[in-house]
Amino acid sequence: MGGELGSDLFRVMIQGLYCITSAKREVSISYHISLSLSTSSPHLTLPTTLISPPFTSNHPPKMSLCKSCHQPLILQFESDSEDESLPPPADQPPIPDDLHLPCQCHFHWQCLLDLSSTVALTLSCPSCTTYLPSNPPTGSGSASGSSTNPFLPTSQAAQILTTYTNEGGVQENLNILPHLTEEAYLSANPQFRPAKALHTLASEGDTAGILELLADVDADEDITLSLPQLLCWQDPLNESKTAMHLALENEQEEVFWLLLWLESGVHTSVFPEQVMQSCEGVGLPRRGTVPQEEDVRFIKDGKGRTAGDLCQELGGAWGSYAEMLGMI
Repeated sequence: MGGELGSDLFRVMIQGLYCITSAKREVSISYHISLSLSTSSPHLTLPTTLISPPFTSNHPPKMSLCKSCHQPLILQFESDSEDESLPPPADQPPIPDDLHLPCQCHFHWQCLLDLSSTVALTLSCPSCTTYLPSNPPTGSGSASGSSTNPFLPTSQAAQILTTYTNEGGVQENLNILPHLTEEAYLSANPQFRPAKALHTLASEGDTAGILELLADVDADEDITLSLPQLLCWQDPLNESKTAMHLALENEQEEVFWLLLWLESGVHTSVFPEQVMQSCEGVGLPRRGTVPQEEDVRFIKDGKGRTAGDLCQELGGAWGSYAEMLGMI
């Protein structure tokens, strides 16, 4: 009788374990337990299943979403195919795009830039309104713009340190405030975007890019500045520097000669042949007469420095150019 009772108990336990396994099989792990059916019977080791809290590949941890668009913090796949209806390849890994603010809110890079006007003025998170700078600006109105430029915080030393994760890896302590300030300014003054692009190209020494940009001035309806206005534009966010100032600071000699050809009174005979051919090849001939106030040799930046002053600071061949080209 004891044997029959043991067998019945064994069957009941197996049925119970089967029910648990069927109900919880998606989130379970297996291990072994020992069951003793009686003091006289041997121990039986039976496989069973219990609920496990860790996630599986089918149940990943909850990912933070962008506080602006409420979408996952990845870039959308851009197919090289002209057929936009084609799905991305199955093996295409997601590209992270996660800008993590000090307040613990997350945004896509572009989503936060789209809110740049608000953030640059308030210095606060557009989602939770937390004050963001790690070193609060000094002076009156610490959370407002300056009197000279509403998009600049009172203290230039203010920083909003973030962690940005993209396809290049993780960038710790990335100060996002200069990017937000620039975007806020350009959003309010979109006519200056081509001029800002020219400054970037000049800094990088991209003469081909400059020639392409300037060749489109007359044809592109989105460019409302004239060619002289573009070449003489002074960046209010960067000490009123011109493209020439930036070219000299980065010692971009080809850009230096290109800007002199386009917007200075330097005599044509002193220019390198390559510069003349490049400009004329894209339809950028020299102006007949350049007024001194528009001559890139003599425009002063926010520190009162002309191109000639920078050439003298650099010394060497640059100093010789300043004398030869009548910049001092």
